[in-house]
Amino acid sequence: MSDQPVQVGGGRTLFGDFAPKLAELTDDVLFADVWNRPELSARDRSLVTVAVLTAGGNTEQLRFHLGRAVENGVTQDELVEAITHVTLYAGWPRGMAAMGVAKELFADDADSDDDDTDTDTDTDTDEK
Repeated sequence: MSDQPVQVGGGRTLFGDFAPKLAELTDDVLFADVWNRPELSARDRSLVTVAVLTAGGNTEQLRFHLGRAVENGVTQDELVEAITHVTLYAGWPRGMAAMGVAKELFADDADSDDDDTDTDTDTDTDEK
């Protein structure tokens, strides 16, 4: 497990002052313990999590976990394929909703990459 990123939760940041027990369980049990167990890689856990969130129709949590999946080494193509596969088992509306979240997230990422490229180009031009 030492060669994979340590998974850290944000429960205390999000809810520590409002729901401290939920924050504690999120950070100390879900992330510090379960997500870091060596039996599955963080990459595999991310794929499983995206599949389960898609199947359950939990799109409000999907944006975060799609981003985490990419951080854990899952490619955009693999995530699209996983959502497509789950759609046929979990139901069309859930799969379409999940794919909408993925499309929006990856479009946002592409837009910010384009913005970074434009900024870099502008900087290079200014230096000349």
